[in-house]
Amino acid sequence: MTLDELNKLDLKTAADWPMPTKLVALGLLFVLIVAAGWWFDWRSGMETLEASRQKETELRQVFTSKKTQAINLDAYKQQLADIEQAFGALLKQLPNKQGMDALITDVNQAGLGRGLQFDLFKPEAETPSEFYAETPILVKVTGGYHDIASFVSDVSKLSRIVTLHEISLAPAKDGVLNMDAVVKTYRYLDEEELIANKQAGKEQKK
Repeated sequence: MTLDELNKLDLKTAADWPMPTKLVALGLLFVLIVAAGWWFDWRSGMETLEASRQKETELRQVFTSKKTQAINLDAYKQQLADIEQAFGALLKQLPNKQGMDALITDVNQAGLGRGLQFDLFKPEAETPSEFYAETPILVKVTGGYHDIASFVSDVSKLSRIVTLHEISLAPAKDGVLNMDAVVKTYRYLDEEELIANKQAGKEQKK
């Protein structure tokens, strides 16, 4: 059937159309109904279905993640307890503000106990950090090589954290050595100092 023949068809006489024409007309009508149904109804339904499928996938992933966390909850609790215990052990190695004088005395006594002569023992101003404060001590001692080495070893074995920096050795008279170094001691900040640090950080950001 040609396009010209289709244009000449009269719907009023549809009952008299030849069978092939009726079949073609019914086919076109079916296609139009399907297309209209897709455009006005099914399309939005398919979009909703696809969105629901994506949501289902996301929920499954969240469920799997939560399930894994729930299964490993006891392990996570144990890890947290281990971390808190380790942090507590480290914190005990840092004195508070009141304990700093005793720590500085311990460093001094470690040198005197090895027979060293202190030519300089000068604590500098402390430098606060986020959770702790660092106090450098300028040290200059005179003594034998083995005595100086023992002093350094004794300092490293103190119950508090003490570190040596910028070590310099030079020969002196009578076969002894001069050692210049910066001994750094550390203390943890108390609650008021932590609050003050946070406040200062916020003001700097502003």
